[in-house]
Amino acid sequence: MPETAPDTPPVLRFAPSPTGLLHVGNARTALYNALFARQWGGTFILRYDDTDTARSTEAFADAIAQDMGWLGLVPDRVEHQSRRLARYDAAVARLKELGRLYPAYETEDELEARRQSRRRRGLPPLYDRAALKLSAAERAALEVDGRRPHWRFRLDGRQVAWDDLVRGRQGVDTATLSDPVLVREDGSYLYTLTSVVDDIDMGVTHVVRGEDHVTNTGVQIEIIEALGGPVPRFGHHNLLVLPSGEGLSKRLGHLSLRALRAEGEEALAVASLAVLTGTSRAVEPVASLDALAARIDFGAISRAPARFDPAELSALTAATLHHLPYEAVAARLEGLGVGGFEAFWLAVRGNLAHLSEAADWWRVVEGPLTPVSAPEDADFLAQAAALLPEAWGEDVYPRWIAALKPASGRAGRGLFHPLRLALTGRESGPEMKALLPLIGRDKAAARLRGESA
Repeated sequence: MPETAPDTPPVLRFAPSPTGLLHVGNARTALYNALFARQWGGTFILRYDDTDTARSTEAFADAIAQDMGWLGLVPDRVEHQSRRLARYDAAVARLKELGRLYPAYETEDELEARRQSRRRRGLPPLYDRAALKLSAAERAALEVDGRRPHWRFRLDGRQVAWDDLVRGRQGVDTATLSDPVLVREDGSYLYTLTSVVDDIDMGVTHVVRGEDHVTNTGVQIEIIEALGGPVPRFGHHNLLVLPSGEGLSKRLGHLSLRALRAEGEEALAVASLAVLTGTSRAVEPVASLDALAARIDFGAISRAPARFDPAELSALTAATLHHLPYEAVAARLEGLGVGGFEAFWLAVRGNLAHLSEAADWWRVVEGPLTPVSAPEDADFLAQAAALLPEAWGEDVYPRWIAALKPASGRAGRGLFHPLRLALTGRESGPEMKALLPLIGRDKAAARLRGESA
């Protein structure tokens, strides 16, 4: 956990664009924010970055909410940037009054030509602020010709520094950056503006996001200060990549939460691997999100990309199931048509790779099941049926074996394997000591006699 607790309950946010399905890289950011807030009794805000009306859809917003719910992340507040346009209008007006926002009329082709020209001269491809040199008459003439301005924020051109929760002391020289566009030609707002306004208005105290936003932080701190807002604490974590080293993409559908859920991976396993991989903390099963929150340590995050291996996730899903208490899965078992009692879960959980397999073992217990046996074991199985104890309970299996072993003269595989095949139809599985009490005496006797039961 962090070296010291926040001075006040923290306020954090996760701000996805509803333009695609969330993948595990998005989940990493969401979990860091939600679990840090949970760890310190703070507030977690889900804020839809949905001002891009051409690409944002209600269907993707609903999918994000469902995926967050699957992970167990319940936001304290839900906000939509598309419903806050008046606040952005006010911020733009304020920045114009301050002389920090200026109109620029270049087309994208003109800007690209200037960038290429600067590269040929060995200069960085920065915007040259030519728009600041335009007179009022020149701007008017451009607008008469049909040009509509985009609006750029005039950077101070200074060293902006902050103490990063993950990376330590960081700095960005904004003199090395182009003045960012905050308002497009069509009047729509870019994330750089809306995010700052929202963070100020919503009292966000900590901004935890991917390291691809480090440079943005220098710009956003200047905008925050221009608007008179408090500067939050920033933390930039490393990014998840595929085992091949390729980055994750919503557009390409890499490791989407929707797909992982359909494949039967456990939400707690996804959360644990997404949070702990690429850190100095061991990746291991956790019993709850509270337990995972207690392991959040931004200082333990590596600076190198974190490789997310689906094979490791499958193993972690199985390990997670093997440790989950009955209360954590009772409702889901009921949804699978599995009888609701703890003894069954404790008997089978150690043999599951995915929860859905519990339904297969429930059918083994409940039947009907066609037993499997070899002709040479027929007399032995009939003897086993005859020696089944009348008194049935949790200790029935060892009592039965204690009587059957000397009577049959069998031991080891020759004793146990035919019994397992007849009683379960399977070569392997949960301990018979736990399964036999669940199967019951009548069904066990019928299966040993070769009858479907």
